[in-house]
This record gives sequence, structure tokens and C-alpha cells, in this order.
Amino acid sequence: MRLQPKRAPLPPQFPRTLIHHEPDNTHCQCGCALKRIGEDASEKLDYTPGVFTVERHIRGKWVCEQCETLIQAPVPAHVIDKGIPTAGLLAHIMVAKFADHLPLYRQEKIFGRAGLPIARSTLAQWVGNCGVQLQPLVDALREAVLTHGVVHADETPVQMLTPGAKKTHRAYVWAYATSQFSDLAAVVYDFSPSRAGEHARNFLGHWNGKLVCDDFAGYKAGFELGVTEIGCMAHARRKFFDLHATNKSQIAEKALHYIASLYEVEREARELEPSIRQLIRQEKASPIIDALYTWMIAQRQLVPEGSAIAKALDYSLKRWIALTRYLDDGAVPIDNNWCENQIRPWALGRSNWLFAGSLRSGKRAAAIMSLIQSARLNGHDPYAYLKDVLNRLPTQKAHEVTNLLPHRWQAL
Repeated sequence: MRLQPKRAPLPPQFPRTLIHHEPDNTHCQCGCALKRIGEDASEKLDYTPGVFTVERHIRGKWVCEQCETLIQAPVPAHVIDKGIPTAGLLAHIMVAKFADHLPLYRQEKIFGRAGLPIARSTLAQWVGNCGVQLQPLVDALREAVLTHGVVHADETPVQMLTPGAKKTHRAYVWAYATSQFSDLAAVVYDFSPSRAGEHARNFLGHWNGKLVCDDFAGYKAGFELGVTEIGCMAHARRKFFDLHATNKSQIAEKALHYIASLYEVEREARELEPSIRQLIRQEKASPIIDALYTWMIAQRQLVPEGSAIAKALDYSLKRWIALTRYLDDGAVPIDNNWCENQIRPWALGRSNWLFAGSLRSGKRAAAIMSLIQSARLNGHDPYAYLKDVLNRLPTQKAHEVTNLLPHRWQAL
């Protein structure tokens, strides 16, 4: 039997509007006056759609009557000089677009209903300006990610408007994330006009750690330059899962049972220290891996060349060393699912805003989304984080900009 969800009390920090309900007549039918002995209270949750407010900044002018010296407080620094939006409005626009996947043309209509239609071109300009201002933070975040020895990588297509043409072509956004076992929770997105491997090499630079990725050929050049390939067991599993789902292959089912046993070991060791996780893997997962390999070799000799099951077996056997490297390092994950989860916001977003207007706008979007998603990973409200960062960024010293990174940020 399915349990019904229990109603939780409404948060005490929400402002309350008191609405009193009293009888029209406080006299009893016998003629005596009634005495109030208590009350019953119930709460209803209300919501008022976005309401504009205006900050009126008044700078007093002070003059000396003797020497006529004029003194006035300086204009406060803002992310957009001489612009009308506050940091709060800018943060709301960016979170609505990049976290809630609300395109600017829809925000334009929402603002219009609130009493002030703001042209989407203006909104786009504001977002672009914020992307420029936030880029040093994203560059610092990239440097922080690349100080770690284990990095995830994944990529997904995004349509981009072709310059000078009224059509789109396929661009790509790449995600580079620290491991879920790392003490740093961060992801950096990189927008590029194609899926060429040079984009991954340019982002990683001289980094030569362990790269958790799928079998995309664009990463291969990095492996030749010292980067260690860590295969994705989830991709290997997916080959067998698809076969079993389509034709109930018994070989695929057996492979799935083996791989399920490996993931059972991972669940057992997930919350442990890397050194202990490695010991458990060596004790419990290594025998399963050895048995799986022996079984795959035997099955490969029995199945027809070119068959679907042969291709599924070959996918794992050709990548066996990369797939099993996680056994020797407790800081290395078994698969790339963590990074695939971090790139999912792009998959959700592109179904709403459809395409990037240009390479520049794609890179601005990648910068802003890097900070929003990293803020989420660190347990921050993206709106509160961006609003505070945009308020502090204009006066933040260059050597202290890292204090505004999501994993180091503390609200004032």
C-alpha cells in the first residue's frame, strides 16, 4: 500500500498576514454577552508573482559655506555601470534562464505582466555583461578543478546559430567535473563550435591526471600525452542492457548480473575513505572482474562475428584495462555517471531555449552555468550566491577573487 505524504508545517521564516474571523454577533441567544476563551488557527500558503521594487539612491550634497568645497558620496560600484538592474534582478534573470530553463522571451512576457516589459535584447545584453564580469571566477574555478588528479569529462550537442545564416549547426558543450569522492565539488562547462578533440586538449592543457570518460575518440590524443584513461562501466553495461531489453539475450543477462555485483561492492564502499574503498574493491570486486573477463573471452569465441552481442563484448574487451583501473585507486569512480548528471541541465535547457545565438553567447552561458551548477553542488541557493557575488565582484580585489568561488563562498 502506497503511503500518503504527510503535510509539513509551513516554514516559520515566511511572513504572515493575520486575518481574523469573529462572529457577527457576540451575544448568546439567552441575551448574555459571550466571552472569548481561545481561538483555532489554520494556515494557507499564498504566492504573489514577481513584483518590481525600485531602489532610489540619494546622494546628499554637502558644501562648506566658507570655502564652497562640495562633498558627495561616490556612486556605488555596480556590475553594469549606469544600468538600471540591481544584482538581485540580474541574479534572478540568470537563475531563471540557466537553472529553471526559462528563455528570455518568456521572462520578457512575465516582466510585462508585472508592469514593466523589458525587451529580450536588453535582457540578453545584461546576461552577456554578467558573463564577461564572471569569467575570471570561472577561469579560477577551472584552475581549481585541474589541481585534482581525477577529473570527469563528457560532452553534449547544442544547436548554435551559424554566423550570417538563418540556420543552426551542431556545437558542443563539454563538462569537466571533479569526482564525487573529491573534497572539491565543482564543474566547469566549455562551449565549443565542434566536437573536435582539440577543444578537450585546450581545456586540459598540461594536466596529466586520470580522466574518467566514455570512448569518444577526441580524448585519445590526451592519453598519448600522459593522461590516464579511466573507462566507464555504465557505458559497457548499457551495451548489454539494450540487447537484453530488445531481444532478451541470455548472454547479455549474464553480463548484467556480473556488472550488478560490481555495483553492489561500490554501494558498500561509497562512503568510506579511498584507501579502505580500494581494499574492499581488491577483496570483493577483483574476483568478480576476473570471472567476468574469463566468461567474456569464452563467450566471444562462441558468438558470430558482426553480431550485436559480439559488438557488446568487443566494446568491453577492447577497453578492459581502462574499465578496470578503478580497482587500483579508491579515489577513482567506477563510471562517468557523475559527470553525465552534471551535464543534464544543458539537455533540459536546450529543449526550452532551442539554440545558442552565437559562439560568444554560448561561452557566456557556459560560464554562468558553471557557477550555478557548482553552487548547487556545494549546497548553495544559486540566486543567493549570484546576488552576493555580483554585489561584491566590482570591488573585490583581483587576488581575492577565489574567495567568491562556490566551494569557498560565505555569505556576508
